[in-house]
Amino acid sequence: MNDQIQKAIEILQHGGIVILPTDTAFAISCKVSDEKAVAHLFHLRRRVETKAVTVLIDSLEMAKKYVTDIPSDVQEKLIQPYWPGGLTIVLPGREENIPSLVRGGRDTIGLRIPNHSIAREIIRGVGEGIVGCSANFAGEATPFRFEDLDPELIKLVDYVVPGETTLQQASTVIDCSVNPWKVLREGAVKLEMN
Repeated sequence: MNDQIQKAIEILQHGGIVILPTDTAFAISCKVSDEKAVAHLFHLRRRVETKAVTVLIDSLEMAKKYVTDIPSDVQEKLIQPYWPGGLTIVLPGREENIPSLVRGGRDTIGLRIPNHSIAREIIRGVGEGIVGCSANFAGEATPFRFEDLDPELIKLVDYVVPGETTLQQASTVIDCSVNPWKVLREGAVKLEMN
């Protein structure tokens, strides 16, 4: 497995696009800081440019590179119980560190630490966040298993890391840039909002 992970890391570091397994689903990824790669990924997926994408990270330290602040209540109520895992947290972003496309033109960013050893090892190896949208053409079914991947999309990317997803459910997305917090998508993590 290590050779495949190493290859994925090298391809991502050099501006390539890789499909890899995460805990929730198979993701199509590139380096967040590489605007050209991000634009290419959007083009391949036929994704609307105003739709933000999640950034997969490996640690709270890495999160701080992309957000202006992580409030203590977010750390206590969301990060500590649910990261790593199927929860995407939207916070005010550091616009200088995140291409506009990744943010969907907004000033916020959705971050998640996947609970998946392959994904985490790749992120650590790349040394920065990677785009983590589902590895499908926009509007098509989310690929939860390797065999769900569209052969046409596989042909368009630079590399595919085989593996399994564990949750097989999209992440829950919560917007913590607003008060009160707002659940944007119900998914793998069930939140009690009170």
